[in-house]
Amino acid sequence: MYSKQACHQDFRTSCKPQILLLAGEATVFRHDTDRELVFRQESNFYYLSGCTVPSSFLLAAYQPGTGLSNNPSVDLFIPKSELEDLMWSPPNPSIEAAKDMHDVSNVEHPEALPAAIDTLVKALPGALFHTLPRNSALFPVLPAQYTQQVLSAENGEGAVTDLYLLSALHQARLIKDADEIGLITIANEISSRAHEVVMRVLGKAVKGKIQAEAGASKDRPLLPGEWLIEKEAEAEAIFVASCRREGAVHQAYLPIVAASTRASTLHYCCNDREFAWGPVKPNDLHNKNDLASGKSKELTPQVLLIDAGCEWNCYASDITRTMPVGNGGKFTPEARAIYELVLKMQQLSFEILRPTLHWDAVQLICHQTLVKGFQKLGIFKSPDSQGSGSWNSEEAILASGISSAFFPHGVGHSLGMDVHDVPSASKPAVNNTIGGVTLGHESFYTYLRLRLPLEAGMVVTVEPGIYFSPHLLAAVRDSKHINHDVLKKYESVGGVRIEDVILITQDGYKNMTTVRSDVDWIEAVCSGSA
Repeated sequence: MYSKQACHQDFRTSCKPQILLLAGEATVFRHDTDRELVFRQESNFYYLSGCTVPSSFLLAAYQPGTGLSNNPSVDLFIPKSELEDLMWSPPNPSIEAAKDMHDVSNVEHPEALPAAIDTLVKALPGALFHTLPRNSALFPVLPAQYTQQVLSAENGEGAVTDLYLLSALHQARLIKDADEIGLITIANEISSRAHEVVMRVLGKAVKGKIQAEAGASKDRPLLPGEWLIEKEAEAEAIFVASCRREGAVHQAYLPIVAASTRASTLHYCCNDREFAWGPVKPNDLHNKNDLASGKSKELTPQVLLIDAGCEWNCYASDITRTMPVGNGGKFTPEARAIYELVLKMQQLSFEILRPTLHWDAVQLICHQTLVKGFQKLGIFKSPDSQGSGSWNSEEAILASGISSAFFPHGVGHSLGMDVHDVPSASKPAVNNTIGGVTLGHESFYTYLRLRLPLEAGMVVTVEPGIYFSPHLLAAVRDSKHINHDVLKKYESVGGVRIEDVILITQDGYKNMTTVRSDVDWIEAVCSGSA
């Protein structure tokens, strides 16, 4: 998926011929074994080629003022499957099939790459060869023989640089075309259904509609329709299985499935703990091992935060839903209050989304909403609190930066082929769009992965959250802005995050995430009432 004009826009001012030389990802093996890991093509290579064959190469040429300016040559080199390979793995496409599959000028095997480089060097003297960063573990290895070939004495003025290509690709990938939006839409629809599947399994269990038949777990394994969700791993398994059943090969990132207070850890990927249950009752010592042999447990009221999304043809989704577990599938009053506040943070963010709006403004409105909400709940003091004054005004608390202890991360990021997409373009090292007076507190912007004005065609996540992390709260335990007695009532919530994928349009935005997040619907589904 690529736009030839976009990929070469940074090079049009140069009179020299420009040539791109890229290596695709190779099959990676587990350390010291012959066991291959799941293959996923390198994003920039796929963007230019659409090719998913391991160990492929791409060679593209552009020259201003010639036929190559309007129609750059793009040659793809894919490995040939030998007879021995076919015993173990499905074959790579033939050259003829690959020509039909890919919008390229020519397809050959890698053995033809040196001759193709020589041809371009001679046909385009003084050409500048562009590669992705070399000597970096972040990108596939481009064998040195190919760059040395360009630089050899007989090739005269050939030159190789890795300074420009990555940033040009990131700039091109920042704005999505219709085909890319279509793929991201599919990924989000599949992931939205997977989130709902988990909620509905929880709800069926609340209503007692998941029952193991005779002999289950003793004479035979439990079947999917008999599975309960009483562990983080069980929720993850159902989510991933739902995506896989619909044809999604990869998850866009490691699923985050965090129950109870573990939801306060932003990238909790362990997913290995049971849901909190109990307490053990006085006479449970006489239970004759019932609790260890499959008897249903009484789950403690808690939240389950699932941040997970699949890929579709190398395009990502990224969705977070926080749902109630225990308590009959209903939030506790404290969890509901925090959930509603996070939802308001997200809704107010949606209301301002439009082209030209700077993303920093979305971050700021989330902190403003959090401060107002915490004052209403009594977690933060107000000027009219007992013994208080103007130092506890909304503006004063906002300026103190204390809200960063509860909402420490950025409100969202660019999304595309990678879940945290095109970092050099979305948060450039030299950024003329920010500066001057900092609105709020500088800590609000520390972990923002996007710091640009929005443009139509950008795809971003909007993912506010509120967390009660003991590690982050340690720094504010003596704050005079906080009513610490009230705070204690909410700390057991752990954390709440709500995340949707948003397309910026000419006149506003479109929500690409289809699973609902309103409180009444979440509780109805998780309690088995909907």
